Amino acid sequence: MLWDTHMHTSFSGDSDAAPESMIRQAMAIGLGGICITDHLDLDYPEEPDLFLLDLENYCPKIARLREAYRGTFSVCRGIELGLQPHLAEKHHAVTETNAFDFVIGSSHVVHGMDPYYPAYYEGRTEKEAYTEYFESILENIRAFDGFDVYGHIDYVVRYGPNRNADYNYSRYQDVIDEILKQLISRGKGIEINTAGFRYGLRHPNPTEDIIRRYHELGGEIITLGSDAHRPEDVGADFDKIPGILCECGVKYFTVFHRRVPEFLKL
Repeated sequence: MLWDTHMHTSFSGDSDAAPESMIRQAMAIGLGGICITDHLDLDYPEEPDLFLLDLENYCPKIARLREAYRGTFSVCRGIELGLQPHLAEKHHAVTETNAFDFVIGSSHVVHGMDPYYPAYYEGRTEKEAYTEYFESILENIRAFDGFDVYGHIDYVVRYGPNRNADYNYSRYQDVIDEILKQLISRGKGIEINTAGFRYGLRHPNPTEDIIRRYHELGGEIITLGSDAHRPEDVGADFDKIPGILCECGVKYFTVFHRRVPEFLKL
């Protein structure tokens, strides 16, 4: 029974889903549990208030749901931090003063620009844009490592001019390997984010080659996430996950409780 540990609700600026609806859907499709990980993106350039998570209401709400479903279904409380180096101290305060089960660190903003928008790609090649994205991940890891896994490491390919038509791990191997080594040296994990399939990429984020390489380098922590923003996307394409992990030589997945990893066999 797989766990979906990356999803968003109406506490995130890009979702209208009630937390209860995500839980009901997860139960209906037979998941083992979920972690709700709403967005906190401080200093977001396009709409500064869009991803300012209301922690005073979010944390108690998820705690109440955890208690309401205790003994019936597992509900964990997480957060997805949009990392930028200059925010490290603020992120440290958030993780130290709130009792999260799970913290995802993600790159949504690169040197003041979100790759979601076409302006990020203007005036340079796709390879230059993608390389800057990966290099910014290294900057984030070196500035702040108070997260448990790095989310959707190749998020940028969802939105590039040619998306992943000309993208593969080998083109960016040096910088991606350095990302993976830095994560492993700090005891951090990566996720299989199945939203890549919904975006028409035919691969998860990151790709299978990156998942395999993380495992080859000694990485042990791999979580699962749909990145759902609607109930109907909870657990989407999870039927592909066991095959992907087995092909990468991995026989388990990871869930977090109170920031402690638990390894579950497939």
